[in-house]
Amino acid sequence: MSLSARNCLLCTLSLLTLGTVGCNHAPRNALRQSQLRAHQLYEQNRQLAMERNGLGMTQSQLAAEKARLEQQYLATKQSLDAANARLQNLQASNGQLEDEMKHLLTSRGSSPLSDDATLRLKKLKEKYPDFEFDAQTGVSKFSTDLLFNSGSDEIRPEAIKVMSEFASIMNQSDAKHLKVLVSGHTDDRPVAKKSTQEKHQDNMGLSAHRALSVLRTLRKSGIAESRMGVSGYGQYQPAEPNKTEASRARNRRVEIFVLAPDATIAGWDPDPTMELR
Repeated sequence: MSLSARNCLLCTLSLLTLGTVGCNHAPRNALRQSQLRAHQLYEQNRQLAMERNGLGMTQSQLAAEKARLEQQYLATKQSLDAANARLQNLQASNGQLEDEMKHLLTSRGSSPLSDDATLRLKKLKEKYPDFEFDAQTGVSKFSTDLLFNSGSDEIRPEAIKVMSEFASIMNQSDAKHLKVLVSGHTDDRPVAKKSTQEKHQDNMGLSAHRALSVLRTLRKSGIAESRMGVSGYGQYQPAEPNKTEASRARNRRVEIFVLAPDATIAGWDPDPTMELR
């Protein structure tokens, strides 16, 4: 074989070899790219599956939390309904006691006060606008705004005079045999000041303590303690609905019920020698 023919054959084999190598390299790169893409898609699908499972758990947790809150709401509602029922029963009981008291006051058709004592109390009413007197029942009323500072159960100095004059009337011969029941009342606003709460836990306590302060002031003015008693109604016996500042002021009051000597309400026994029930 001539040199030129040999060279031609070598060139041809070289070209064939290069062509073969080039043809194998391209599919291998494509396969690698496909494998890489398949792996990426697998990872993406796996991540989506995990997120979907996590969302399912969250929904399940939300459903359980909703059920728990619904049970808590029902339990709270039942407790509130029970508390409202107890409050209604308390108001009914207080209303019944108030009715019984008024019945005792009017059972004889008139106030137990004599005409002279009634006239003196009417004049006291004219003298002090914040003092009220019902001639038919013999019930006297003091506005607590006259008697006390806000949230306090200490009698204001300027209120001592009217209470002293009231005690003087009740100590005169035609009235000194009568009994006296002092009842405290508040408006519907709860006790809010910390300083007040330390002395009076709630309106019931504040009304009772104010009634007790009035009793002690009347005692200092000469009415025998054995003739007197106290009661506190808090906000549960309003004179009128607590809708305005004026109505709330009228509901903040101390009422003094004048009772016949044989009245047994509030634990009094007609026989003064017997112990109180």
